[in-house]
Amino acid sequence: MNPTAVILPCGTRLHLQHGPIDLIISADGQRERAFEAANARFRTVLTELVAELDALKQPITPTAECPNGAVAQRMHAAAMTYVGYGFLTRMAAVAGSVADTVLNAMTDGADVRRAYVNNGGDIALHLQEGESYSSAMVGHDGRELGQIIIQSGYNVGGIATSGRHGRSLSCGIADSVTVLSSCAAKADVAATLIANAVDLASHPAITRLPANEVVDDSDLGKRPVVVGCGPLTQPDRNTALRAGHDCALTMVKQNTIHAAALFLQNDALAIGSNMLISYSRAKEHA
Repeated sequence: MNPTAVILPCGTRLHLQHGPIDLIISADGQRERAFEAANARFRTVLTELVAELDALKQPITPTAECPNGAVAQRMHAAAMTYVGYGFLTRMAAVAGSVADTVLNAMTDGADVRRAYVNNGGDIALHLQEGESYSSAMVGHDGRELGQIIIQSGYNVGGIATSGRHGRSLSCGIADSVTVLSSCAAKADVAATLIANAVDLASHPAITRLPANEVVDDSDLGKRPVVVGCGPLTQPDRNTALRAGHDCALTMVKQNTIHAAALFLQNDALAIGSNMLISYSRAKEHA
């Protein structure tokens, strides 16, 4: 299948799709030129990734060699930022790195005041001075969990969400974790690691299976991933969220992320700044 490019009915957004990669793109300013640049860059992205896929699925180490492709190099740089946080492959950065790559082509090829590339919820963001971006955080059941409000001076270039209800497998029990960082690739990796940290070891309500039994070519191999989580008590939710909070707080202190919001069943925790305004579903009904 060849890449496809379609202007959506609103006339202001572009849909790019190739294999498993599905992008929604918006641009204010020289929109036509930006869309042309995005489409041109997107055409080879999947081919570049497939060429190095085996290497990209290997665990990252401090001495790992940098891959050759431009997208793969973004994945490598993002993963290296978080070496030491636990098991990690460059694939944790793939969605964010694709979004960053396409957005970079747009801003190089056109004058855009505001633009974003949304790759399945992992968003690369460009804001010129005076511009802003806002979005809702929405749970897997479609209910609103909070708001994201970003101004141009905040230096946020990426938003990513991970958790056991997302597109990728998760080693933790978080319903979702949303992270803001300087680029989408870094946010992507951080969201994965924080979501993995929201966990309760050997809890009877949690069901796990080896990753390669759920997805046969998973980069996680035989590592156990969460496939089910029953209702948890308030103390259990607090314990799991606190573990994720501690992971996110370390990243904030190390300046690798700006903020994070963690969601588990009826509870939520926010770390970092007021750019992420979260609230639990329980509070929604209060």
